[in-house]
Amino acid sequence: MSISGAEPEFSFYDAAGGHETFAKLVHEFYKGIAADDLLRPMYPEEDLAPAERRMVMFLEQYWGGPRTYLEERGHPRLRMRHMPFAVTPAARDHWLAHMRAAVDTLSLAPLHEATLWDYLERAAHSMVNSA
Repeated sequence: MSISGAEPEFSFYDAAGGHETFAKLVHEFYKGIAADDLLRPMYPEEDLAPAERRMVMFLEQYWGGPRTYLEERGHPRLRMRHMPFAVTPAARDHWLAHMRAAVDTLSLAPLHEATLWDYLERAAHSMVNSA
């Protein structure tokens, strides 16, 4: 939000391609999760679609898109929401490998890719809560 209180007219969300970009990123990511023996147990729902939808909403909101996540789920509280799971360095590395493969499918401009990847790496490292 700008100092005037008005939403910016053009955000990273828009610059990166909007909903289509974030939906593709997350869909590609969850294809990897579905086949990952270490990470799949962290997603208790039989169908990964609800988790996929939540992540799309979160990323869209984070990057300046619709605020649907906040409206439906409240504040993200990422660390708190991940506390029930043992997020080890190995789990982080698996998560990052799947996310890297997903980012590589997007054909983003180099600056947008670097910006997105920097955030994803920092977020993944901050979620580690077990040795």
